[in-house]
Amino acid sequence: MENRKIRVAITHGDTNGIGYEVIFKTFAEPAMLELCTPIIYGSPKVAAYHRNALGIQANFTIINSAADAHNGKLNLLTTFEEEVKVELGNPSKEAGAASYKALERAVEDYKKGLFDVLVTAPINKNNIQGDGFNFCGHTEYLEERVGEGGKSLMILLNDIMRVALVTTHLPIKDVARAITEERIVEKATVFNESLKRDFRISNPRIAVLALNPHAGDGGLLGVEENEMIIPAIKELADKGVYAFGPFAADGFFAHGGYESFDGVLAMYHDQGLAPFKALDRGDGVNFTAGLPVVRTSPDHGTAYEIAGKNVADESSFRHAVYLALDVFRNRAEYDEPLANPLEKLYHEKRDDSEKVRFSVPKAKENN
Repeated sequence: MENRKIRVAITHGDTNGIGYEVIFKTFAEPAMLELCTPIIYGSPKVAAYHRNALGIQANFTIINSAADAHNGKLNLLTTFEEEVKVELGNPSKEAGAASYKALERAVEDYKKGLFDVLVTAPINKNNIQGDGFNFCGHTEYLEERVGEGGKSLMILLNDIMRVALVTTHLPIKDVARAITEERIVEKATVFNESLKRDFRISNPRIAVLALNPHAGDGGLLGVEENEMIIPAIKELADKGVYAFGPFAADGFFAHGGYESFDGVLAMYHDQGLAPFKALDRGDGVNFTAGLPVVRTSPDHGTAYEIAGKNVADESSFRHAVYLALDVFRNRAEYDEPLANPLEKLYHEKRDDSEKVRFSVPKAKENN
C-alpha cells in the first residue's frame, strides 16, 4: 500500500434525512481525521443547509475531484450543481435523486481507483428508484455495478455477533421459494471467506438458522429444513466450511447461542435483523461482503422523524468508518502473502496407481 491515509468515500444519502448530521458529528472528533481522509460525495449547498439547520460547527473543504482530497480535512466533492429543495423529515423524489447522483459518482470514482473504501449514509429505498437505480437497496446496486461477477452478502455486526442473510429485501410471501440448497451454500461460502479475509478468523464457525418454527419439527411445520437446509449444511461440510444447525431462531437468540459462533446465517431479513437490533448497543454496522469494494453503512435508516433536530446518535456511523478501515487493512494483510506464491518444489503425494503421471525417458543401452 502507498504510504498515505486510507481514503474514505462517504455518500450523503437521502438529503431530507440524518445523513449529514451523523457525518458532521462523526468527523467533529479530530482523531477521526488522523485515521483517514474522508471525502463526502454530495452538495456544498445541501451540506451548508444542514449545518445551519442543526446549528453546529462543521467545516468542510470543497473539492472537484477525489484526487484533490486534503489530508486532515473533511473534504466535500460536488456531485451535482443544481438546486435541491431540502425538506427535513419529508421523503421526496428530489431527495432520492440527490442520493443517487452522489452514489453514482462514487461508483465511477471507485472504478478509477480514486478512493479505498465506501461508507454510505442511509437512503430511502423507494424515493431513489428511477433511471439508473432499479434495485432493492445499496447491496444489490453495488453487486451489479462493481461486483465483477462476485455475489454480495449482507452482514450486520456489532461487538457481540455477526448476522448474515440468505435473502435480503424480499416480501415474506416470497421467502420460502427463495430458500434453496444452492443459495444457502453460496451465501454460507461467501460468509466463510469474508470471516477469514475481512475479519481474520482462521477457522470460522457458522450457525445456520432454520426457516420454520421449531426447525420444522421433523417436517410437521415445514419441509425446508429437511429438503434444503440440512443438505446444504452437509454440502458445506464436504467443502470444509464449519456450518452447524439448523437452529430454531427463537431459542437460539434467547439462550445466547450466537456467543458460541463466529457468524450466524439467517434465512430472511427480519429473522436475523430483529434480534440483532434488539440486542444492539448502538454500534451496529451493515457490511457488504463478497465484493471487491469495501462498503459499510450504519444500521439505521433515514430517521426522518428526528432529521434537523440535532439529536441523532452518530455512533453507528462512526463504527461504520472504523470497520471499513479495519477490513481494508485486513484484506491487505491477508492478500499480501498470496500475491506471489512460491512454486511447489516437491509433490506432496505419490500417485501409486497405474496411471502414468510423468514420462521418464529410458537410459540408452550401451552398444
